Amino acid sequence: MIKISKEAKLARNALLTMGLENPTLKAYNGIEEKERELLIAKYMYKIMCILNLDVKNDSLKDTPIRISKMYNNEIFSGLDYKNFPKITFIENIIKSNDMIVVRDIILMSTCEHHFITIHGKATIAYVPKNKIIGLSKINRIAQFYSKRPQIQERLTKQISLVLQVLLDTQDVAIVLYMDHFCVKARGICDVNSITITSSLQGLFKSQKSTRDEFFFKNNV
Repeated sequence: MIKISKEAKLARNALLTMGLENPTLKAYNGIEEKERELLIAKYMYKIMCILNLDVKNDSLKDTPIRISKMYNNEIFSGLDYKNFPKITFIENIIKSNDMIVVRDIILMSTCEHHFITIHGKATIAYVPKNKIIGLSKINRIAQFYSKRPQIQERLTKQISLVLQVLLDTQDVAIVLYMDHFCVKARGICDVNSITITSSLQGLFKSQKSTRDEFFFKNNV
């Protein structure tokens, strides 16, 4: 197995301790990436045959391997901590204690109940203590955890907890606004509704002025 970074280990261990890690098998299955890709393509081919699709058709013949590569390298790449983003920290020598907010982080995830798209955006904020994180890293951490079969409630808590652990501060807030295509494209087929989840920790939870500032900046 490929070694993962110190930050990835901290993040994974924190989620495991709090019961917030995705439900995966505890033991490593020993399937390497290339073998996994071939196995997924094999079973996708069988599914297409069961659906009575002509898998020899020019438009369909490469679909199984396309789906396999998409699962492995793109939409489920967050299942593998070797893909955890490289994190850049800056020592807070300027003693900044003002709120830092990153708005409109675009997220694309997959509903773990139906394997269909969840799409939306996040606003994430923190009040720094000893560390400041490179701004793009906040986006990358959020996107890493979205690239899994997910439920929105867990995704919200995962991003919040990982940022608290890596930044060594409780003062983290996050709001997710997501469209669920398992609601839009099937079942109720409600194309207008969105789902909002939030996690307010530290000062964002205990101090009304901090909380109000966060929501003001989120809605400007």
